[in-house]
Amino acid sequence: MSKNNGKGGKGEFEFPQPAKKQTFSQMIYDPQDGTFFGRTGKSWSQLMLFYTIFYIVLAALFTICMQGLLSTVNDDEPKWKLHDSLIGTNPGLGFRPLSEQTERGSVISFDGKKDAESDYWIGLIDDFLREYNHTEGRQMQHCSFGQARNHSDVCVVNIDLFGSCSKANNYGYKTNQPCIFLKLNKIYGWEPQVYEEEQKGMPDDLKKVINETKKEERQQIWVSCNGHLGKDKEHFENIRYFPTQGFPSYYYPYQNQKGYLSPLVAVQFNSPPKGQMLDVECRAWAKNIHYSGSARDRMGSVTFQVIVD
Repeated sequence: MSKNNGKGGKGEFEFPQPAKKQTFSQMIYDPQDGTFFGRTGKSWSQLMLFYTIFYIVLAALFTICMQGLLSTVNDDEPKWKLHDSLIGTNPGLGFRPLSEQTERGSVISFDGKKDAESDYWIGLIDDFLREYNHTEGRQMQHCSFGQARNHSDVCVVNIDLFGSCSKANNYGYKTNQPCIFLKLNKIYGWEPQVYEEEQKGMPDDLKKVINETKKEERQQIWVSCNGHLGKDKEHFENIRYFPTQGFPSYYYPYQNQKGYLSPLVAVQFNSPPKGQMLDVECRAWAKNIHYSGSARDRMGSVTFQVIVD
């Protein structure tokens, strides 16, 4: 086949020549060209120098950006708080013991006569309360209602006041009278606006407790537990709360104090029905804790199930 040589004449067209076949050893090192994996020593040196400089510059830029970001972060308090934060201002209510086996969900099922079953839940509570039992070296003080204190002070959570929900009583699981521990999620800077008088919608037992409590001791986030969706209410006439039926307000606000422990309320079910699921809803009561019992958007409450075989 011919081609134009640019001078009006014709020349021979040169087809591309196939690459020279190489052995595997020649692909690694070709003594004829002096290449190692297709590159000369000089070419490899230039390539390594380029990537060395490239990654040094990249690491330097990353370090500068990270230092700039960290300079805006406060180790002691979040930049965005309460209404400005994604967490918001409505603390959630949680419970323990909570099984690590996800298939159990929120069901607490056991037979106190079977040590393996009761010991499982006792062990979970032991783990949960471990930091409450070991407070050595923490700067904590015993707080009380009406006592003046600084927000930086950390109040003791006295587990000796849990009564029959104590470790000595196996938290009631050996006698089929289980104790459930309730706690509010921590929100930085949040302070409760408490109810000092009974409110419409409160269960009768809570109204009675409020009315029988001294005025200065009503500074609490009240707690009530009843049948979920109005069920099984006849089984909630014999439950007890320790140490009180609420979270004292002197534990708040949480401001990331060193050694801070969330207050707890222990709820004991003294006569749960045998072989029947008890569907429980516990609710926190305060002016600035909004309540919703919706399964999709639950607020200010928690549900769990108790089965005593």
